[in-house]
Amino acid sequence: MSATPSRTVVAATAAVAAVTAGVVAYAAYFDYRRRNSPEFRKQLRRSQRQQVRAEKDQANASASAQRQAIKDAVDGAKEEGFPASAEEKEAYFLEQVQAGEVLSSDPSKVIDSALAFYKALKVYPTPSDLLGIYDNTVPKPVLDVLAEMIGYDPSIRIGANAGIPGGVDMAELMREMGGVPNVGLD
Repeated sequence: MSATPSRTVVAATAAVAAVTAGVVAYAAYFDYRRRNSPEFRKQLRRSQRQQVRAEKDQANASASAQRQAIKDAVDGAKEEGFPASAEEKEAYFLEQVQAGEVLSSDPSKVIDSALAFYKALKVYPTPSDLLGIYDNTVPKPVLDVLAEMIGYDPSIRIGANAGIPGGVDMAELMREMGGVPNVGLD
């Protein structure tokens, strides 16, 4: 073995030095253009605005798709129906809560988890009490979706005086105010 570096090491070092010099040269050129060219600055601002607009459009489309998925899930649950007898309701409730808890651990199953909790809420005798429990145990992203499901379903009466003539129905109040806010139930 000789003490002189091999050709491979020298070639690799030269390549790294050339790439580094190229990056530094481009950075210097970019900075010079940014400081001295009004057209270049305008183009940068234009590109930035287009990127922000594209991100905003994508976020709106994503939110719209999620709202539609939530509506479809609630409509599907209504079509399936809910049990009628007390024993069936109790078994269905326990099954749905367990499924919701299992699904809530997977961030990609937020809508499915919220749907399970929604189904349990539909058969529970006092939904406002169950929401208090959900508020302390269910992850916030799932609660947000659940709030949208509750806001979409006019048959769920939630509030301090739900079911009492003249009582306040929070879901109906939220619908009248222009929709469900994008916040959790906490």
